[in-house]
Amino acid sequence: MSQARYPTLIEDGASHQTAVLILDQTRLPREPVMLRLGSLEDAAHAIRVMQVRGAPLIGATAAYGVALGLADDVGDARLNHVIDTLAATRPTAVNLHWALERMRRVLQNSALATRRDTAWNEARAIATEDKAANAAIGQHGLKLLQACRRSDRPLNVMTHCNAGRLATVDNGTALAPVYAAHAAGLPVHVWVSETRPRNQGLLTAWELAEAGVLHTLIADNAAGLLMMQGKVDLVIVGADRIAANGDTANKIGTYLKALAARAHGVPFYVAAPLSTIDFACPSGAEIPIEERAAEELGAAVSNLDTPVANPAFDVTPADLISGIVSERGVARAGELSQWKT
Repeated sequence: MSQARYPTLIEDGASHQTAVLILDQTRLPREPVMLRLGSLEDAAHAIRVMQVRGAPLIGATAAYGVALGLADDVGDARLNHVIDTLAATRPTAVNLHWALERMRRVLQNSALATRRDTAWNEARAIATEDKAANAAIGQHGLKLLQACRRSDRPLNVMTHCNAGRLATVDNGTALAPVYAAHAAGLPVHVWVSETRPRNQGLLTAWELAEAGVLHTLIADNAAGLLMMQGKVDLVIVGADRIAANGDTANKIGTYLKALAARAHGVPFYVAAPLSTIDFACPSGAEIPIEERAAEELGAAVSNLDTPVANPAFDVTPADLISGIVSERGVARAGELSQWKT
């Protein structure tokens, strides 16, 4: 996927260390538009309104947001303000806070004279590491896909939300094994859950079409029927935060797919880089769930005199997860301590 026509996040080559370019995902799949971020406020807004989305990409964007925020002032007070501003944008995706704490740690130990350059270099390192981690996830996940394939048909993979390259700097998380399988010549077909209310499955459909991967878009609630009919070989999703015990927060509706998968004997995997595992969070009960605006459910909601709940994520218990795929390999959800560093 490194040859994708529209990168999700790159530095603006025309303005060295003053701006980055992102693919504005609020305008997909209608039109691919690259948007320039030139300030802390631009970066914070992009994360908050989901012009960038997906835990790994949010983290990388936040890292660059720190660098952008230190353009005119590199002092400690400014650094703390920049990090606090970005940290307030989204509560659930742990990669955001992981990246910001990494930037804080590195920059607090750097000399003021070189702090701005250090910020840009560290943001680049985070982006580069994300590409490498997700490429490794693809290779580890490929083995799972190969093991689940039936000889009489293409491998049928179901996913939820978007955990492809659009959710990362490159390669994707849940879709990385799919792209690896496609590159290896393994016949693969993806059931793409549309993921209401923001229909982020359309982003998955868009990028799979760009990559030439066979896929079919489905309504969220069609997932159980397809599993009952034996049309799904495995489910693989991404994650916004994984607790130390393996409980996993992902886009709302993931838990229902995990329940259906268990009922019909379909393997259910989570793919995410190690930066998504929050070892300081004991279980899913401690994961904050973002509540988003009622208007996301549709324009007609504003005309209804009724309460609206719009949680953006749910939590899948570890015992429903067949395994978690990271850059280090595949582990059972309850055995993540082996990856703690």
